Amino acid sequence: MKKTILIIDGQGGRLGALLTERVKAALPGFSVTAVGTNSIATAAMLRAGADHGATGEYPVICAAQHASYIAGPVGIAIPASLTGEVTPAMAEAVGRSRAEKVLIPGDKCAIHVAGTARMTLGEYADLAVEKILELDANENS
Repeated sequence: MKKTILIIDGQGGRLGALLTERVKAALPGFSVTAVGTNSIATAAMLRAGADHGATGEYPVICAAQHASYIAGPVGIAIPASLTGEVTPAMAEAVGRSRAEKVLIPGDKCAIHVAGTARMTLGEYADLAVEKILELDANENS
């Protein structure tokens, strides 16, 4: 069975697009499902190479149930984050999912993760892909 990585992003979808590009390059056997909290974010991730895309609350809820991994900004697990684009149901779906979650810190929504270094979005995207590769290797060993 093909493994699925659910990438969730909002606002302009820049981080989601970076994650999509890097995941597709590093994990070619995986299917990438991109769900944006808005259509602009979804379009950015589809342009970056996502296999499937959808927009809004219900696609997050459905896709989170079947994903092997979920990746995106840390705000996808916090209701009302990403300038209010993440609904309580979206955050709950991420939290309840059995998928491994790889969340990237950011300070745009007044969410600060202690112990993180200041990096570019690209550097964080690279670290996220490394973590997914590590998790997948541990699962297969």
